[in-house]
Amino acid sequence: MSEKKRENFSKALRNLEQSQHYQPPYDAVTEAGLVALFQVCMEQSWKAMKATLEEQGFSEAQTGSPRKVIKCAYSAGMIDDEKGWLDALEARNLVTHSYDESVALKLIGLTRTRFIPLFQQLEARLQSDWAL
Repeated sequence: MSEKKRENFSKALRNLEQSQHYQPPYDAVTEAGLVALFQVCMEQSWKAMKATLEEQGFSEAQTGSPRKVIKCAYSAGMIDDEKGWLDALEARNLVTHSYDESVALKLIGLTRTRFIPLFQQLEARLQSDWAL
């Protein structure tokens, strides 16, 4: 189960990494697409954490709450930057306001500078330390 979740996360991350090829100014469709790529990657990342933690016996991860999963992943040593991940979760919650160009541009900027590196670190850690 967790292997499939990790694969889904890695695919979403590959797609998100492709967003680095786009430079502002963005047209409306590109902007919306870049925001959506972040959203999908964020969803897949915490679901991969959850499935992996559950397989490893961390009952705290069974709640289904992304916030609790992130906190459990931090406590377990799966991720190092709890604040960064909670910021990414908060940014995911702002996606519903991405019709506002300033919100979308801020989210795209944060994705490039902060969130892609978090996702990449998680992927590396899942492959090296948490693979079954």
